[in-house]
Amino acid sequence: MKTISIVTPCFNEADNVEACRDAVATLFAPGAPLAGYKREHIFADNDSSDGTQDILRTLAASDPSIKVILNARNYGPFRSNFNALRAATGDAVVVFLPADLQDPAEMIPEFVKLWEGGVEVVAGARVNRQESLALRSCRAIFYRTVRSFSDIDIPVNVGEFQLLDRKVWEAVVSHDDHYPYIRGIIASVGFRRVIVPYTWAARRSGISKNNLPRLIDQALNGIFSFTNVPMRLCTFAGIAMALLCMLYATASVGLYVIWPNLAPRGMTTLIVALFFLSGVQLAFMGILGEYVSSIHAQVRKRPLVVERERINMEATSTGDVAGNPVHALKQEIGVEAA
Repeated sequence: MKTISIVTPCFNEADNVEACRDAVATLFAPGAPLAGYKREHIFADNDSSDGTQDILRTLAASDPSIKVILNARNYGPFRSNFNALRAATGDAVVVFLPADLQDPAEMIPEFVKLWEGGVEVVAGARVNRQESLALRSCRAIFYRTVRSFSDIDIPVNVGEFQLLDRKVWEAVVSHDDHYPYIRGIIASVGFRRVIVPYTWAARRSGISKNNLPRLIDQALNGIFSFTNVPMRLCTFAGIAMALLCMLYATASVGLYVIWPNLAPRGMTTLIVALFFLSGVQLAFMGILGEYVSSIHAQVRKRPLVVERERINMEATSTGDVAGNPVHALKQEIGVEAA
């Protein structure tokens, strides 16, 4: 019997985790589309404070297919999701199923059917979104910006709601990234891919934990993780401004020689040029700083996530693969002890 692993990161989702469990369990019930498969549902909790952890403990105690990772603090959705993804043991892995079920669990049987037909990556595309026009517009701009700037094909409207074959999973979790942009990593490893459109539903209950600063942070991570176009734009803009300054200087000298009284000689031009160029330099320094801070965080090799506890999971999970700092530490300790 093949195993389908499903990963659900959550933070203060006490109103949703049980419904999410039920929605997945229904798909694997006798007579259901996935009745012939074994279920593994991994919940990764980001140190919730609303009772989510107690509910997860209860669910795991009554159902061994429910596996729980409790993080020591809130590490954000990407880090928590990627850490839980490393723990998956299934023949196929659903990378992300939200606890609020905005990405519908009912799509998973179709994903599995395509996977059984030989597709290695089945990606859901959010072609319709039940959200405000402003958010839809911002997301559309972001998706197209990342795809235009990136040197790999990152499909528009495709998030982390994807099903991966085991060999694709192995390639994805081998990445050692301090802030993994998961959809970009999946796109970068390649393999045969099919995109399935669906409607991204409104939340059934509760409020989203992704506020505007978090969304901006995630968007910048996506841009800076898979493209160096911002730095190149800075280079080209700097060259263009230098050429314009040279032309302006040449024109000023010419005017002064030919018509001394017409040559611009005022403080206004100087002040405007000074503040304009200073603002541009600060903007470019900020872009450079984004890359430097990302490099700094990567080379420090801090653990992706520190876990408080695992439930229904072995301490030495198959998620401890090459590239995992925790795995490397265990190996080092084992060598020293020997």
